[in-house]
Amino acid sequence: MRVLVTGGAGFIGSHLVDALMEEGHEVRVVDDLSAGSLKNIERWLNDENFEFIKGDLRDREVCSRAVEGVEAVFHLAANPEVRIGAQSPGLLYETNVLITYNLLEALRSSGVEYFVFTSSSTVYGDAKVIPTPESAWLEPISVYGGAKLAAEALISGYAHTFDFKALVFRLANIIGERSNHGVIYDFINKLRKNPGELEILGDGTQRKSYLHVSDTVEGMLYLFECFVREEEVFDVYNLGSDDWITVREIAEIVSEEMGLNPVFKFTGGVDGGRGWKGDVKLMLLSIEKAKSKGWKPRLNSYEAVRKTVKELLGWSNERA
Repeated sequence: MRVLVTGGAGFIGSHLVDALMEEGHEVRVVDDLSAGSLKNIERWLNDENFEFIKGDLRDREVCSRAVEGVEAVFHLAANPEVRIGAQSPGLLYETNVLITYNLLEALRSSGVEYFVFTSSSTVYGDAKVIPTPESAWLEPISVYGGAKLAAEALISGYAHTFDFKALVFRLANIIGERSNHGVIYDFINKLRKNPGELEILGDGTQRKSYLHVSDTVEGMLYLFECFVREEEVFDVYNLGSDDWITVREIAEIVSEEMGLNPVFKFTGGVDGGRGWKGDVKLMLLSIEKAKSKGWKPRLNSYEAVRKTVKELLGWSNERA
């Protein structure tokens, strides 16, 4: 299959590119490298089945060039930082909603058959049902979550109107090698600067599900293959783990793996111990729908966190 991966030089995107290339697909990546790095995909740059386009998807011409001749689009390009919403809603709109609209417009006359989008657990907001199924009420409490939900709605409307199939993945917190943001990455950097003290946003009781990127990519490709064989025009799957872990427990794992015993300094947070305005304090997705198709993660949240800490410490040392 000829596949476009937007954001393919980024964290999750580059792991998806690795898997697609290893399976023998022809892969085109478009990325503006604002968050991604060519280092993540350098092994493929001279491969005849690989093409890289450096471009900003806010440019409609870049979108048109990117989708030309491909059968499937895996749309991962986005601003991954939830906290930016309170400071810059306009940027979140541009890098989540606008670029999705531009891509959808470009593929209307392109012959693309499948559109796959990585959404977020933040579309549920403070879920009233935990574990939270795909059918749950959607009430984002952050601009980031709102932008993801707006993109989902556009994709559904376009798929039903313009005769292509679309698949949405609502992701838990995805972690692993090559990640350059998030709580584990932040804790490691803080402890490198001050090994004796670790600032922790919120009250430390925030509890969420974490999924290793290897399980994420495996789940995406497995469920995509299922989707291709089915009749649905539009479908949604949660991807996460069956358990969850607190921020304090993550801090303990990071400290242990770094051989440190820092004093934890909790900021106290906002709105009952959240790390920031719009932070979802409790998140555990139901993955029963994905499991009914035959997929389940290999690692639980605790195992994924520990594996990620080891990977990021090794990753940091290699690039130091």
